[in-house]
Amino acid sequence: MEKKTIVSTLYLKDGAAVNGFRDFTSAGNLYSKVRLYNDSGIDKIIIYDLSEDDKEHEKNIQTIKKLAQNIEIPICAGGNINRLEDIKKILYAGCKQVVLNASKPETAQLADEGSKRFGKEKMLLSIENVDYIFKHSAEMTEMFHELVVVDPAIVEAVESMTPIPYIVQTDSYEADEIIETLRKVNVRGIMGDFIGHPEIDVMELKADCRAAGIKMDNFEPSVQWSDLKLNSDGMVPVIVQDYKTNDVLMLAYMNEEAFNTTINIGKMTYYSRSRQELWIKGMTSGHIQYVKSLTADCDYDTLLARVSQIGAACHTGNRTCFFNEIIKKEYVEKNPLKVFETVYNVIADRKEHPREGSYTNYLFDKGIDKILKKCGEECTEIVIAAKNPDPEEIKYEISDFLYHVMVLMVEKGVTWEEITAELSQR
Repeated sequence: MEKKTIVSTLYLKDGAAVNGFRDFTSAGNLYSKVRLYNDSGIDKIIIYDLSEDDKEHEKNIQTIKKLAQNIEIPICAGGNINRLEDIKKILYAGCKQVVLNASKPETAQLADEGSKRFGKEKMLLSIENVDYIFKHSAEMTEMFHELVVVDPAIVEAVESMTPIPYIVQTDSYEADEIIETLRKVNVRGIMGDFIGHPEIDVMELKADCRAAGIKMDNFEPSVQWSDLKLNSDGMVPVIVQDYKTNDVLMLAYMNEEAFNTTINIGKMTYYSRSRQELWIKGMTSGHIQYVKSLTADCDYDTLLARVSQIGAACHTGNRTCFFNEIIKKEYVEKNPLKVFETVYNVIADRKEHPREGSYTNYLFDKGIDKILKKCGEECTEIVIAAKNPDPEEIKYEISDFLYHVMVLMVEKGVTWEEITAELSQR
């Protein structure tokens, strides 16, 4: 049985989130919304580009690209797709799939061209009536991976007319109705305006679906509570680590209820020894820890949780609880990621707080043309050094080049996180 999905929708107007196809009022901070979707258990995001001209279309494409670089769940996009080049731009922006509109007359031709060029697994079709299916049912299975049914009233007709699986929009959050919808053979997932709302617990909905026999993409532990070795209080200590930075954030304890709750809702839940009660991290402060992984140590008596931390982990307001330095031995950092980050931060600090006699500030003062000239010169030096049998020379020249590239990055406001996100998509 294939897993069913929970899908959220976003609407883009002039690069910002709005409330709907015809409601262009602000829907709040776009990036905050997407971070919530990424962490809360949503399986896919469908973005509708509501642009009215090519300039706005390009702006929305760039926004989609930034979103794709910063989250792990798949993004699909549709709207204002009029030619094969638009499909290409959306896919190259990092989207997994493109959503075509069944009501547009050019869609049949675009679907044929797009599926042949990029594969039918990249092509979705949004429908609000069955006219398109009636006219093109013979060739649809060769062109579309999935349908997006925006009117639940046509579900029965869609089921009888095509074997293509589909995501169906639901109008309200009623768990029983959602479960019945997901039971349908060809339904691959649900979408609706309520999905992604902060008050809707997606992981809890998935747990209800799983309990009803519907296979969902949620946590299925390979280690049970009974497999763990408990301390004298009947608990297990949990070390909590940021899944992106690897920073150790805090230490807490779980009892069996906290362990099972964490797995069911996807949010770190502990047992407070001082208050003698279950404690879902962040329920009062908003500093939620969304679970990315739980791992037991070699003795099964300690857990390591890798999380997406919202806000501060420590009750003092610090990002991490571990900030009281006791001893420290100076050492040269060798971790490549840390080195790049440290050098970048020093360069950024020089730009913000200039120092007299600083070569970095000399470059910033001279401006972009000087920085580009130095990048070009250093690139040429690498080519020359590569012809030299002495490996030390090329190491030196590559280091010089990377330094000047980082000056350029700071000047243009590009971070290493953005660069690595771009590389990870290639």
